[in-house]
Amino acid sequence: MREVDHRAKLNRRIFLQGAATAVPAVAIGASTGLSIGDAFAEGATTLSPSTLKTLVKVARDIYPHDFLVDSYYITAIKPWDGKAAKDPAVKTLIEDGVKRLDQDAQDRHKMPYAQVPWESDRIVLLRGIEQTAFFAALRSDLVVSLYNQKDLWPKFGYEGSSFEHGGYIHRGFDDINWLPKA
Repeated sequence: MREVDHRAKLNRRIFLQGAATAVPAVAIGASTGLSIGDAFAEGATTLSPSTLKTLVKVARDIYPHDFLVDSYYITAIKPWDGKAAKDPAVKTLIEDGVKRLDQDAQDRHKMPYAQVPWESDRIVLLRGIEQTAFFAALRSDLVVSLYNQKDLWPKFGYEGSSFEHGGYIHRGFDDINWLPKA
């Protein structure tokens, strides 16, 4: 049986390298007044920045993981701008879906969907559009575009493909580190 060490591998060098790159990024963000989400949305070519911000919030509400930062959701949503540029029907689907979601939020909470503060209130709004083509397209695309990010796999305990290493029979098939040792 293989023992899996779940402790974080962090040493002084890795910490200092991360801190050295974080300080300039924070300084640039503070000087421009843009957050990461704002900067991503402002770089859109086809969809409006508010539409992309709403899509990121919807993605987080459909597949909620408190331990994931928004950058993973942004990476999952970013291709929709390119899809909308190539296909006017996709652009219409997305814009109409976001408009309906925002209108429902305005009717119930007097604010756009992305500004509704409570997740439970946003979930009620999503249940209202659950049967639409917009919701179905977004949900089915997100399950692949979100969870197929290799940087994300370790956060869920997935070690990746085992084919190259002889398959799961030799790599994790019998990991039972959740049982007390006899």
